[in-house]
Amino acid sequence: MNASPVSSKATGSSWPWGKILFIIGITTAIQAVILYMMGRVPVCECGTIRLFVNEVNSNENSQQFFDWYTLSHIIHGFLFYGLFWLIAPKAPLHVRLLLALGLEIGWELVENSNFIIDRYRANTSSVDYFGDSILNSVFDTLSMVLGFFLAARLPIWVIVATAVFFEILALIVIRDNLILNVIMLLHPFDFIRQWQSGS
Repeated sequence: MNASPVSSKATGSSWPWGKILFIIGITTAIQAVILYMMGRVPVCECGTIRLFVNEVNSNENSQQFFDWYTLSHIIHGFLFYGLFWLIAPKAPLHVRLLLALGLEIGWELVENSNFIIDRYRANTSSVDYFGDSILNSVFDTLSMVLGFFLAARLPIWVIVATAVFFEILALIVIRDNLILNVIMLLHPFDFIRQWQSGS
């Protein structure tokens, strides 16, 4: 039985929560199975499960529920909502969410491939990176979903201001953010790597 619909300014109608929850559940379950088949560990091999990891240069980073890179995944949700609002404005919200989930899960699978893991280790300050745990990867995807729904509900200026704040905060705290992450994957610069490593 579907949950009660919630009014949505984004669609001009109601949100079909039954479809939305089913889509999120089935796609993240598929993501978890594929990651397991790729050899990713289910949870942190450190033997503990924590809600948040503050230290980016830790063997628990990208292994627990959330870390500083969670901010980047929320921004993914902002960007994907905007993308599908532009290219498919008449599509129902749950259809656009499915497309956004496809992009996010596709990236999570690529990010946890041996090729990208090796590239992170070679071209960024993440020399000890060995891939996300399945727990962390699935919650990265759910963080994107949070960003997607925030973008659907809040004024655009709030979303832009939040994205800028997240990027500046991550830059200050961990010397990394979504923009630098993309730059260092596509065209690494030695001076950025040195700055990120504290050299």
